[in-house]
Amino acid sequence: MSDLYKSFHQFFEIVIADTAELLENVYKIRYQVLCIQNTFPNMSADDYPDELEKDEYDDHSCHALLRFRPSGDFIGAVRLILYNPLQPEKLFPVELNTQLDPTLCNIRALPRQQIAEISRSVVLKKFERRKGERRETKTEKIDENITDKDRRATDRRSTPHLSLLLMAGVLRMSVKYNIRHWLSATDPAINRLLGFYGLNFNPIGPPVSYHGIRRPYYVKVEDVLNKMHKEHHDAWEVLTDCGEYSPILIS
Repeated sequence: MSDLYKSFHQFFEIVIADTAELLENVYKIRYQVLCIQNTFPNMSADDYPDELEKDEYDDHSCHALLRFRPSGDFIGAVRLILYNPLQPEKLFPVELNTQLDPTLCNIRALPRQQIAEISRSVVLKKFERRKGERRETKTEKIDENITDKDRRATDRRSTPHLSLLLMAGVLRMSVKYNIRHWLSATDPAINRLLGFYGLNFNPIGPPVSYHGIRRPYYVKVEDVLNKMHKEHHDAWEVLTDCGEYSPILIS
């Protein structure tokens, strides 16, 4: 097992939010991040007097929480918007709010029941690593030839980024609901960051103004898992819990 995987299990835990109490934690975290920290500039805390951020998609979504083991606190959340069999014509948010290019991805040709949109991936601000707070090893302190890029790479290979951990929750939910295709409307910078682990999605339209600058993305779950298994095995271990949550047989 890699250092990345060991670090993940030492400090973090994925918890599927499948009870009313756990879901309340999800909505509380979203309220703090999206409304108080103003991650979404068009959201106001005044619109959520109960301090719970919810919308019309939550009733046909599944949710995961990220727990910080040393304190026991929930520090992040993510949801997976599923196909709604009660409203089969209902579009995913990415279809409504971005400009999809059908030549890059024809969503209508995919089995609707196996598509899900990754959404509301949030982390409380106090748990985000702030610039300059990285730990240096003794070797790095005395070796002036090590560049900032090298140090960032070392960090990411020993301590998983919280966005990767939230994606581990997404995969667990995807296995449960037989999801084979992921959509998202994401900040391009987050997609580049996930690309460090081999988890970058394919752009399927131009950037748009939607809760800030967002771009629509798509990836086939099988393809990204195969790529990670071959080229980023340490990140694959984190994402799949060493293969326990890998729905696809790796060839």
